[in-house]
Amino acid sequence: MPYQNKYLEILSKEYPTIQAVASELINLNAILNLPKGTEIFITDIHGEYDAFNHYLKNASGIIKEKIDLLFSNLSEAEKNRLAFFIYYPTDMLNKYKQKLNGENFQNLIHQLLYNMIKLAKEIVTKYTKSKVRKSLPEEFSYVIQELIYESSSHEDKERYYSAIIDAIFLTKRESKFILELSRFIRKLAIDQLHIVGDIFDRGPKPHLIMEKLINMENVDIQWGNHDISFLGAASGSRVMVANVIRIAARYNNLDCFEDGYGINLIPLARLAEKYYKKDDCSLFIPKGYNINYNKAEDLSFIGRIHKAITIIQFKLEHELINRKPNFNLEDRLLLDKINYEAGTVIIDGVEYKLLDQNFPTVNPRRPFVLNKDEEEVINHLTQLFLHNEMLQKHARYMMQKGSMYLKYNGNLLFHAAIPLTEDRKFAVQVINGKEYYGRALFDVYDRLVRSAFLNRYDKDNYDKDFFYILWQSGVSPLFGKHSMKTFERYFIAEKKTHKEINNPYFILRLEEDVLKMIYDEFGLDFKKSKIINGHVPLDITKGEQVVLANKRIYSIDGGMSKEYSNKTSIGGYSLISDSHAYFLVSHERFENYQKLIEAEADIVSVTRSEELNTRRTYIYDTNKGEEIKDIISDLLELLDAYRSGTITEKK
Repeated sequence: MPYQNKYLEILSKEYPTIQAVASELINLNAILNLPKGTEIFITDIHGEYDAFNHYLKNASGIIKEKIDLLFSNLSEAEKNRLAFFIYYPTDMLNKYKQKLNGENFQNLIHQLLYNMIKLAKEIVTKYTKSKVRKSLPEEFSYVIQELIYESSSHEDKERYYSAIIDAIFLTKRESKFILELSRFIRKLAIDQLHIVGDIFDRGPKPHLIMEKLINMENVDIQWGNHDISFLGAASGSRVMVANVIRIAARYNNLDCFEDGYGINLIPLARLAEKYYKKDDCSLFIPKGYNINYNKAEDLSFIGRIHKAITIIQFKLEHELINRKPNFNLEDRLLLDKINYEAGTVIIDGVEYKLLDQNFPTVNPRRPFVLNKDEEEVINHLTQLFLHNEMLQKHARYMMQKGSMYLKYNGNLLFHAAIPLTEDRKFAVQVINGKEYYGRALFDVYDRLVRSAFLNRYDKDNYDKDFFYILWQSGVSPLFGKHSMKTFERYFIAEKKTHKEINNPYFILRLEEDVLKMIYDEFGLDFKKSKIINGHVPLDITKGEQVVLANKRIYSIDGGMSKEYSNKTSIGGYSLISDSHAYFLVSHERFENYQKLIEAEADIVSVTRSEELNTRRTYIYDTNKGEEIKDIISDLLELLDAYRSGTITEKK
């Protein structure tokens, strides 16, 4: 009881009187009965900033949908123009200033302002005035509040309303006003953004995605295996530093580190030139869409860097795997299985010819030992990652906003899989002498990741090993396969050696008994809850199933990365949950926003699946509602304490 009184005394400093408590209770009870805000789920962005940025600007099609509903009197071209003035106001203003004369331009902007205000009125209906006020640009806060909360239907009010708009033009602030009003609409169109893993790798601009997210409100991230690789590098894991650089070289995105983060790769380039200058490194030439084939010499240079860091990574894996024998990663140690004279390697008892037989930095008698140059380079790079201000800022944000999984509004969000065995049980993993499975396995991995990051400057912190475990082990919920065949894909022609077998989860999740077991493990409602994940690119236009298990699972990796353009014909999915329904949107592949602005035709967003709620969802049904209910309970106790005299009013 004394502890509770102490807590109430602290609470009374924020609500010092009975009137203050009563006013807040009235306010919170009213908020509980507002409709739930719109949630958007996106996964597997893989550095594709331009596409991701566009999906944020159009709120995955939500803004255009509201325009279609509100402005049925407008032509399709007029509705598209209005939408693009909201998505890209600066570009559209410049376009029409050049296209129209002064009077026609003013008339267009005048009408656009009226329509944008009407749209803003519709969007703010889900929010309290307090939240709306906090979201408004300071410069135009009063004006926008007057416009969105005043009715123009009454004659006197119509004059007042029109006078405000006329004054905006009189003061020549219409362009700035459109810019700020557009930002306001975009900001409130999305109440909560869920990133279900893999911001990093393959694409060229993950650093810009991170900067974008940092400047947004209401974002959560469920780590993917590529995110965990980045976090491992930021935490000083040498093997993960090598891994992220290797992947960047593979997709010709070293600029991400050199220009994006300002990390100097020249020492690595010098090492590559020293040992591989006479090696064409043809197997390591970057592949994919981000290639300028007119610069073959440059690509060969990147190929040498790629090969150099790959061999360093294979060597570094040895010590780590030996430290963690319980994770059964010994099959990844292959440098000692090579016959360097014959140019062959033995895998699972079978001898294969190597496609590349040049290993100038490998000592056959001690194949996993870094030479002096390799040791110096990887240590130097690791220090650069550990002390890079921007990279560390992004890693801290990933820790603050990220987690292995998230239960949100009754749904379970995670990136890849829940490790299962073929006999329909949770896969058990021994970590530090204790067995973990199911939810507990996710939780222990989450703690270990945080511990490794918080103690990243401690050289003897072997929790850093778990970044590698999560990157590619068979019991990683972020990987979901039995083994990652990196060596085989580089060096062996036989495709059968490249095959990575999925965890049984991907098949067994369709069985009702298994799904019930998972729901019970994570405390989900089998009638209402959804499992939302990504990781495996699927294309519904080719008949692949994205909505699974009687609409209980949404697997929403649509291949946003351009590297998946041969696998999926679409450019990603957005899953949207508002107070009325769930619906899955597939997006056409994004090229560049200038083409979209020129045509004023958005990427076609097609609703492929819609699931109507049996009743509208309100704040009291949500995570936020539970938080508010807890506050209400505390405030009721404070109110009783004031009235009983246990605590004295402060004013």
